[in-house]
Formats: sequence, structure tokens, C-alpha cells
Amino acid sequence: MSGPQTLSSLAPGTTAVITSIQVPVERRARLLEMGLLVGTPVELVRFAPLGDPVELKVRGYHLTLRRHEADLVLVQPR
Repeated sequence: MSGPQTLSSLAPGTTAVITSIQVPVERRARLLEMGLLVGTPVELVRFAPLGDPVELKVRGYHLTLRRHEADLVLVQPR
């Protein structure tokens, strides 16, 4: 099993568990409100045609993140 990697480095269809959120404090609350918490399973659904934003499946619903935000969320692939 490999070590943690960024959420945006996952291949579409890959599931992982969030291990760390390195987003600055002033923007972290928004991600937490969307359900992105350490220990939460996520699935990378797809990238937009130009690679930004990234679509995720979290807690049974779909959300999108800007790629620069997804680069700051570390996950452990399953």
C-alpha cells in the first residue's frame, strides 16, 4: 500500500480516505461544511475537460473542488 497522496492525483473511479487537509484556516471551514473531514471516504468521479474543477463523491453526494484545493487534501487510496 502506498503512502498518502493528493486528492487531485487520484485516477477517476478511485476511492480513498482523507488523511490531512492542508487548506489555509480561513478557507478550511467551507471544506469541513461540505463533509470533507479527516477519516472520510471519498471517490474521485472525474475531472472537467480542462482538468479543473474536480468532481468528488462524498457521503453519498457529488461536489466539485477547484484543483488547487484538491492539491491540498491528502488521502490514502483504498
